[in-house]
Amino acid sequence: MTAPTVTAAELLDALPALAPYARTATLLKPSADSPGPHRSSVGGPPLWPADEPWPRCRQPHLVYVREKLTDAEREAWQSIGRNRRERHRPGNARVLTAEEAETQSRIMDGGSLDLVTWERVRLVPRPVPGDGLPMVPVLRLHSRDAPALDWPPGTDLLQLLWCPQDHAEPEGQPRYWGPVVQLRYQASVEAVRPAGGPPVHYGAKGVYLPAPCRLEPVEVLDLPEQDELPEELYESVEQWAAERGTDYNRVLGCLPGWKAGGWPSWHLTDFTPLDCRCGARMRLLLTLDSGGDPGLNVGRYGELRVFCCPEDPGHPMRLNVQ
Repeated sequence: MTAPTVTAAELLDALPALAPYARTATLLKPSADSPGPHRSSVGGPPLWPADEPWPRCRQPHLVYVREKLTDAEREAWQSIGRNRRERHRPGNARVLTAEEAETQSRIMDGGSLDLVTWERVRLVPRPVPGDGLPMVPVLRLHSRDAPALDWPPGTDLLQLLWCPQDHAEPEGQPRYWGPVVQLRYQASVEAVRPAGGPPVHYGAKGVYLPAPCRLEPVEVLDLPEQDELPEELYESVEQWAAERGTDYNRVLGCLPGWKAGGWPSWHLTDFTPLDCRCGARMRLLLTLDSGGDPGLNVGRYGELRVFCCPEDPGHPMRLNVQ
């Protein structure tokens, strides 16, 4: 990311109309370390009430399956291949007809085809065994390190855990694919380090197991992207930044990386505001990034964002990956 030559505060001084859109955020800045149990951390030792069971995931996991094609499916696929070769002449592309494309799509059924073994390979949801599989501690955040968040009364500790497996649209998360997440606001004086650590999640995906990191939080001003601003105001903002040799998006606005609060970027998809079931526009609570010292990989090396209701933090959260 290009280092900014100007600051968000200077931009707000120059364009006061932008001030109502500014949000205080905390860049968490994880750095490889072995953090103690009473520090904010990524992948550090968890704190959990001694009288509460460890959280477990009971939602179906996505697993790869290999399914042998029927004789009819194999013959249909080979017939399409023969027809394509027959149609191929100099100057003609080996294109599929609409009917052939529909047939191949039906045979693959959302997966891919192993032409050596003539097996369909695809991800399918499978129930988890018994009473579920233990979740993995990912982020522990104390209120002293992110005071700008709306902390529920009596709490000073936020912990994010997730199931280190892939899930397709788990309960309450439409259009989401990734680990199931659980948030817990707690009073740190009531939480203790579980003896021996949390239960082991066997078969966990390595890309969802964070390496231990301490946090070096920095409070900043975060500004929204184009679709969140009136058109004329955004044009003024963009012009002001360009005149000073910097890029507004992802340099002064929608700051990337591990973050508490602030504004989300929609850099991979169209702008997609998320609404709570109560009708309130949800706000960004946390951003977890791929790469860096924690070594995670969410989506296609992207960001996992947690959105919460500003009216009632007890309402269900929403997850999104960019």
